Amino acid sequence: MNNKRIYLCLAHMSEDGMEQKYIKEAFDTNWVVPLGPNVNGFEKDLEEFVGEGKRVVALSAGTAAVHLALIAAGVKAGDEVLVQSFTFCASSHPITYLGATPVFVDSEKDSWNMDSDLLEEAIKDRIAKTGRKPKAIVPVALYGMPYQIDRIMEIANRYDIPVIEDAAEGFGSRWNGQVLGTFGEYGVLSFNGNKMITTSGGGALVCPDDEAWQRIMWLATQAREAYPYYQHEAIGYNYRMSNICAGIGRGQMTIVDEHIAHHKHIQRLYEEAFANVNGIEMHRAPDERFDSNYWLCTVLLDESLRVKGQEAAYGTQVQGAVGGAGGVVHLSDSLHTDCEPNANVEAMRVWLDKKGVEARPLWKPMHRQPVYQGAPAYVNGVSEAVFKCGMCLPSGPCVTDDDVRYIVESVREAME
Repeated sequence: MNNKRIYLCLAHMSEDGMEQKYIKEAFDTNWVVPLGPNVNGFEKDLEEFVGEGKRVVALSAGTAAVHLALIAAGVKAGDEVLVQSFTFCASSHPITYLGATPVFVDSEKDSWNMDSDLLEEAIKDRIAKTGRKPKAIVPVALYGMPYQIDRIMEIANRYDIPVIEDAAEGFGSRWNGQVLGTFGEYGVLSFNGNKMITTSGGGALVCPDDEAWQRIMWLATQAREAYPYYQHEAIGYNYRMSNICAGIGRGQMTIVDEHIAHHKHIQRLYEEAFANVNGIEMHRAPDERFDSNYWLCTVLLDESLRVKGQEAAYGTQVQGAVGGAGGVVHLSDSLHTDCEPNANVEAMRVWLDKKGVEARPLWKPMHRQPVYQGAPAYVNGVSEAVFKCGMCLPSGPCVTDDDVRYIVESVREAME
């Protein structure tokens, strides 16, 4: 039995304590407030990292970045926004904050990301049905895997629709050598505690130029006008990153390349370990254009695979949120929904949990979420099929080679 808990993906601080250095400077200079030298320094670090002449605004969350990008794209109440269905809810919820409607687009089989053929079909159909173009397109780098952004941009440019790249999970991932978040009009980054680098909580918005950067900065600081008193002529938001959080981020930027390399290393170990295991398939980059950071390593369990305890799967109601945030979930009325992972996936999750290994189901497609019942959706069955047989395995900086061996042994032990 493993005597430690192996978590899915936890932040790891730099060995030389650079995070503490910047935080101490903030306290020593009394910059324990939003904004400050660390925020400015972190933004410059990010601009150098993403390149392409982009400007970056550091924010309180990746969700805030999505929200502000939608506003900057002109999304208003009554509009429609095309968004990848296979994603976390932060990609779509901000659309509803604005009174707009998310229009969900399913995934292609190989990358699990937005299907460009369905995207164009959705654009044509929405124009035919509503007489208006969707106001924005939001592809998502699911688990770090790049989307086929060249095809998405070609379609978006042809219909003159701005693209907001949700690269929250894909920090450092590249398409044909170019960093995600730099192709579209805006790019969303996240530095939550489980991301490639962390500021404990936080995010950033990659902007195309100085003018866009200035507007996002203004919106993120309550849209205050340039008077000696507080004058507001538009609605703004309190979305700027704190100087303390940015200090953590500056330290993390010193080891970001190490983190990305480690995630890729863990992915290779899983691929090698499961290469000849029947019923187990690792999700991997379709070809060399897809340079994934492998934020999370994901695996597919064949439907015919038998797992110990499978007959009892979904027999007990989950008392806390899987993957953390325990105590903030509602108790459910039933043990099942009409779209859930197969019994062998849930049995494997429970088995690994008892072995001290955190595993997690994939994101449930947004077009199958009750909160979006009735929202337009263009589907091909890919995301639902993958959701039913997929799960995430630990991949973070704290996961060692020995941990991977233990996890693989535990998975094989669970197979009947």
